[in-house]
Amino acid sequence: MRVAVVGATGLVGTEMLRKLEESNFPISELIPVASARSVGKQVTYKGKQYTVVGMEEGIAAKADNSQPEGERVKHSHRNL
Repeated sequence: MRVAVVGATGLVGTEMLRKLEESNFPISELIPVASARSVGKQVTYKGKQYTVVGMEEGIAAKADNSQPEGERVKHSHRNL
């Protein structure tokens, strides 16, 4: 599964990477995404270095959706 972690260099993003690694989540490609000031930095996942990309490049990479199409939650203004 192609997975993008948005905010990969921040507190929540680094914790997400740690949890994904601990759970041995099936990632075939990791796309670490962060703000412009973090683009080019390196993050480590399962002993491998990954280069952080910006939001536009992260979107263009088209990570896999984590929910099957039929299981997406439908929102309406009443649910907000």
